[in-house]
Amino acid sequence: MPENILVAVAWPYANGPLHLGHIAGAYLPADIFARYHRLKGNNVLMVSGSDEHGTPITLRAEQEGVSPAEVATKYHREFLKSWQQLGISFDLFTTTDTANHADVTHDIFLRLLEKGYIYQDSMPQAYCPNCQRSLPDRYVEGTCPNCHFNAARGDQCDQCGRTLNPSDLIDVRCRTCSATPRFENSEHFFLKLSAFEKALQKWVGDKTHWRQNVQNFTLGFLEGGLKDRAITRDIEWGVSVPLPGFEKKRIYVWFEAVIGYLSASQEWAKMQGKEDGWKPFWTGENKSFYFIGKDNIPFHTIIWPAMLMGYGGLSLPYDVPANEFLTVEGKKLSTSRNWAVWLPDYLKRYDPDPLRYYLSISMPETGDMDFSWHEFLRKNNDELVATYGNLVHRVLSFTNRNFDASVPDPGEPDEVGKNLLQKARNALDEVDRQLYRCHFKEALKAAMALAQDVNRYLDDTAPWKMIKQDRQAAGRSVYTAIGAIAALKTMLYPFLPFTSQKLHEYLGFAGDIREAGWNLQLPPAGQKLPQPQALFTKLEDKIVEEEMARLGSVGPA
Repeated sequence: MPENILVAVAWPYANGPLHLGHIAGAYLPADIFARYHRLKGNNVLMVSGSDEHGTPITLRAEQEGVSPAEVATKYHREFLKSWQQLGISFDLFTTTDTANHADVTHDIFLRLLEKGYIYQDSMPQAYCPNCQRSLPDRYVEGTCPNCHFNAARGDQCDQCGRTLNPSDLIDVRCRTCSATPRFENSEHFFLKLSAFEKALQKWVGDKTHWRQNVQNFTLGFLEGGLKDRAITRDIEWGVSVPLPGFEKKRIYVWFEAVIGYLSASQEWAKMQGKEDGWKPFWTGENKSFYFIGKDNIPFHTIIWPAMLMGYGGLSLPYDVPANEFLTVEGKKLSTSRNWAVWLPDYLKRYDPDPLRYYLSISMPETGDMDFSWHEFLRKNNDELVATYGNLVHRVLSFTNRNFDASVPDPGEPDEVGKNLLQKARNALDEVDRQLYRCHFKEALKAAMALAQDVNRYLDDTAPWKMIKQDRQAAGRSVYTAIGAIAALKTMLYPFLPFTSQKLHEYLGFAGDIREAGWNLQLPPAGQKLPQPQALFTKLEDKIVEEEMARLGSVGPA
């Protein structure tokens, strides 16, 4: 019975190009997971979109002297292009600026209000006398009251991950002019998070399949006690408050952005012509996986589940496989200093699969990952080209030359060959187990271990020597190697979709690789094989120096 799998992916702010921190943190693992489940025959819905209402968009708009809508539209289009080039296979990548999203947000707001989980109260709002305006939370900086980090934002501390209000900060200052703002009371709506504290503790305590860092962080957060949080702000850009008298206020981005997972699912269903097509992924038997960076953990393990509990009738997250951070060449990634590798910039010069491989084999699942151009070069040349690509090319080229470009007849299989094909089946099962549990690094390592086993098998059987003495034995060896390579093209497809599709065709199969499913698709003896091309390109050492020179020296692409 196919499973219903919702793959919900973090919504990037549409205020600048994507960088590799975004990709390693959320988008690549989500895509690997979605591709795997589709290949398994499960029903998958992978959704996300551009967050067009966050303060980062208004900050960028002020810098460029344009409207927030112009900024958001520009980068949303760029995101769509990047997803296509990198192979991130969303079923829908939408925006928070759609009428559909506003409608779904209003529905949740009004339901929670009706049930007493949203209430009206006053709160201090930061006002900068120098800039002469009310300050959104991200326009306010100061010292975190929890960990004493001196560059905490008015909505969250990047150091300890605690969610904050601007008035919580010590030595508060305006981000724009550094003046000390004053606080004036303003009427707002609050989410009654405190009402869900015990229910959340019980719910999170049962999540033994979560990554330990995610569960521990969430339980620690809950132990500190939950405070009710304002969900509206005195701003002009965002989703309106669906009540009279609040026309100058907007629903705060942290409340409405997480609703995007539901609104995107409903938008997708309408696009399919099935009004209720979203329901199998949100009600009844299903599993929802939320792929995010670790700075977003409390929003997805506490705030969004509380909203869902309050609304009622919708599935809570099954897993939140949050990744840690990516550093670049040993330093913290910084977009303001251009210490980042920008995705559009990368895609202008290199193929997508080598990047997908490097970020997957080093994925920051339980600890930070450092991106190094030297290591990227080494992984490409020593592992993709030498271990895997060369294996495929020499076997298929040899077959093309010596067996009339057809899969040879193996005759009676020998024990060594049977053992290798059993290893291939075992590897397929192991990769299956690891991917199901969101263990991406271990899954890829298991696949690459099989590639090494096939190389050793060929070294031992040496069909290029054997063919002069025993053509049947050489054919048996080649057939066995082709069978193991066929297993590799399946288990590596979620990681390397472009080259796996090519290999699918090089093995003589027609159509889309996804139609073959998650199994060992042995090509029959006599199947014609096209002339193979190299799957990967060896990179020159000089690219390391060239790419290092770009870091910190020029703006993003």
